[in-house]
Amino acid sequence: MNNGIVIVSHVKEIGEGLTRLIREVAQDVPITVAAGLEQGEVGTSFEKIMAAFDENSAQTLLAFYDLGSAKMNLEMAIDATEKNVLLFDTALIESAYTAAALLQVDTSLEAIKEQLTPMKIK
Repeated sequence: MNNGIVIVSHVKEIGEGLTRLIREVAQDVPITVAAGLEQGEVGTSFEKIMAAFDENSAQTLLAFYDLGSAKMNLEMAIDATEKNVLLFDTALIESAYTAAALLQVDTSLEAIKEQLTPMKIK
């Protein structure tokens, strides 16, 4: 599959739980997670995000995050990767789940973007 999902969360368990939920509808979509800091601390890191980008087998990544500082780290990682990363400012759980379900059935990126627009965080 050419498209994958990256989840960035401040809490490891959120990333793991969301991945588990998504797997119910999107078993074939590559999903990688960058969540929490070392020793279980709350936060995000550029290094973990870069690792999630590198470990994902897809060339185009749809990236979802939970809070503003995660977005800052994501933006730095996007500048440092050669992969095509689409960053979504949308409700994390609903949008990542929706995007993965749509990717599972080969929905176009344009159609996915359209579906996620109402979930945008203002």
